[in-house]
Amino acid sequence: MATIISGKELAKSKKVQMAEEVKKYTAKYGRAPHLAVILVGEDPGSVSYVKGKEKACIEVGITNTTIRKPDTISEEEVLEIVEALNNDEGVDGILVQLPLPKHMRSEKVIQAIRKDKDVDGFHFSNVASLYLKQPGIVSCTPKGIIEILDSISYPIEGKRAVVIGRSNIVGMPVSKLLLDRNATVTICHSRTQNIAEITSQADILVAAVGKPRFVTADMVKEGAVVIDVGVNRDLTTNKLCGDVHFAEVEPKASYITKVPGGVGPMTICCLMENTIECYLKHIKE
Repeated sequence: MATIISGKELAKSKKVQMAEEVKKYTAKYGRAPHLAVILVGEDPGSVSYVKGKEKACIEVGITNTTIRKPDTISEEEVLEIVEALNNDEGVDGILVQLPLPKHMRSEKVIQAIRKDKDVDGFHFSNVASLYLKQPGIVSCTPKGIIEILDSISYPIEGKRAVVIGRSNIVGMPVSKLLLDRNATVTICHSRTQNIAEITSQADILVAAVGKPRFVTADMVKEGAVVIDVGVNRDLTTNKLCGDVHFAEVEPKASYITKVPGGVGPMTICCLMENTIECYLKHIKE
């Protein structure tokens, strides 16, 4: 039976530490870190995520401004909001909640954010920094996955890691972070042949494919560490579930994360870390 890694408990512990640090920084520098979030429309998932971020800011002591706009707002108006936040030296981090309405070009809006305020780590410059091993902001979910592995003192170096999914938000960056920690990394995707043959060799298996219970027991090596990034809705029960068939895989794994309560809380935790990182850089400038 696997040990369940609670991202919720890990995030809770880290936020307590961050709250102490923020208290000292605020006293020393005269202001707290400031995160601005732009929410367009009323997508239920987006509204829920933003509430989670607001709650985390309160817990850590980060000033939070959430700018809510209807989905009828134009792309130009959103870009104007981003530009105003870019120019506001009292704002350390800017986040545009995705997805945006279909009449907007998400890439254009994201790239309009100043790279040193891009707490999501999606700006081209931050992505390039990751691949060139230069200082930059690392996107939150991949960063959280590495922190989860570190929390169990798992020796990444020399291990075989398989990542299912090649998105720019999770699959590709987490593959690079694992590679930087000297894992041997394979990326599987929708065109991969004999995928179970590959995944069953993984010491570390990261599932970020966006398909409910895609990873089954036959795809997992005995004793593997399984990180489930997926957040899906079970069409039968309407409950959240991951990309991993937990009931099947848990008996084979040595460590495993659950959905919900696994990677999700650590994503928000790393958003707080990135905001503090941006704040300290701005203060020292």
